Parts: sequence; structure tokens; C-alpha cells
Amino acid sequence: MNGITKKISYQVTGMTCGGCVKRVQATLSQYASHVDVSLDPALATLHQPNANIDELNQALSQVGHYTLSTIASPTAPTTSIESSSWFSTYRPLLLVFAYILLVCSAVEGVAGGFVLHRFMPNFMAGFFLAFSFFKLLDLPGFASSYAMYDVLAKRVPQYGYAYPFIELSLGIGYLIQGDSRLFNLVTFIVMAFSTLGVLIAVSNRQKIRCACLGAVFNLPMSTVTIIEDLLMAGMALWMLVSIG
Repeated sequence: MNGITKKISYQVTGMTCGGCVKRVQATLSQYASHVDVSLDPALATLHQPNANIDELNQALSQVGHYTLSTIASPTAPTTSIESSSWFSTYRPLLLVFAYILLVCSAVEGVAGGFVLHRFMPNFMAGFFLAFSFFKLLDLPGFASSYAMYDVLAKRVPQYGYAYPFIELSLGIGYLIQGDSRLFNLVTFIVMAFSTLGVLIAVSNRQKIRCACLGAVFNLPMSTVTIIEDLLMAGMALWMLVSIG
């Protein structure tokens, strides 16, 4: 032994709770003499590592949606990267919205003209069906992520498991019945309440994952989530008032 200790730190994406920290630490411990993992900041430090980052990420992919990445040098230019990284970060969310918007616009085109009271229920049906699908791909992962910031899910964990099914029911309801006072009222209450937890998390600068697309994608909590929730709550409120 020459007394020199090799140590390397990586950023970790995909961790949302203490269970994730333990899972990542247990997995990486096979490839180093000692491993330190923290949630905030999301870092993993390996002492005397015996594997490269590709091998480590391959091992992590077997236990969850976790990814290691090298920590950028503080002297590296970041101005040109930040704008493109924002798009790459939220690309899945933007694509889902664009896809729903395209399909609903096509429906309006086939119907022979744009009718707002037909477009909005179709858009909301597509929104809830698509978003509930991604949440149901990993229901425990979503519930764990959602409980990190949602006011009710923090106190009643079962609500996190029920939430995707609420969205699924709303999606089917909008698809079948269209412009309904009941669905608009439920949507407004659910989305407005969800916005409350997001606002608290963003205002407190919590570095947690947004669960809007479940645990499949690693989307950070930000004002984008607030806009998404407020958009759905606003559409529901507008339809609720306009058909009153």
C-alpha cells in the first residue's frame, strides 16, 4: 500500500428518497472500498473505485432509474449549455404536450372546424390518459416521488398510489362524456391542490424530482410543473364557469 487514497465523486439522478440512497449505496459498494451517497445534493463518492462510470451505470440500471454523471468543472463555460440543457431536461414533457396537442388539433380538423368546448375536453382526456400511463409504469416509484412534495400524499401515502387512477378515471370521463361539470369540478380541485404542494417545494428550493411523468423520467421540480398544473386547473375552471 502506498498510502494514496483514490476518491471520485459523481452526480446522481433518479434518487427521490432515503430508500433510493440506500439502494444506490448498496449497489455501488460492490465497486469500491467505501461509498458515500447523499440525497441533497445528489452525490455519490467512491473511495478506491475499481470500475468506470459505464460499468457503474450498468449496475445501477439493474436496480432502478439511477444514473451517474461526472461533475462539471466550475471553470467550464456554462452560459451556452444552460439553455440547451433546459430543453433536453424537459424534452419528454414537451413532447407529450406536443403529441396531445397535435392529436386534438387533428380531431378538430376532421370535425370541420375548431370548437373550443370540444377541443378542451379532448385535450384534457389526452393529458390525463398519457400522464396516468407513465405514472402506472412504476406505481411505487411515483408514489414515493409524489410524497416528497404533495401536501396530502405526505400525510396519506395511499393517496400517491390512488392518484394515477384518479387521473385515469378523469381521462376516460372526458373522453366519453366530454364537457361535464362533475369532471371539471374534480379536475379543478385535484390540480389546484396539487399546485399547492408544487408551489411550496419550488419556493423552498427543494431539489427533488417532479413526478408528473412518474418515475420513468428524471424531471426536476421547477416552475414548469407549476405552469402544467395551473394550466389544467385553469382549463377546468374556465369550462366549469362557461357551462354554468
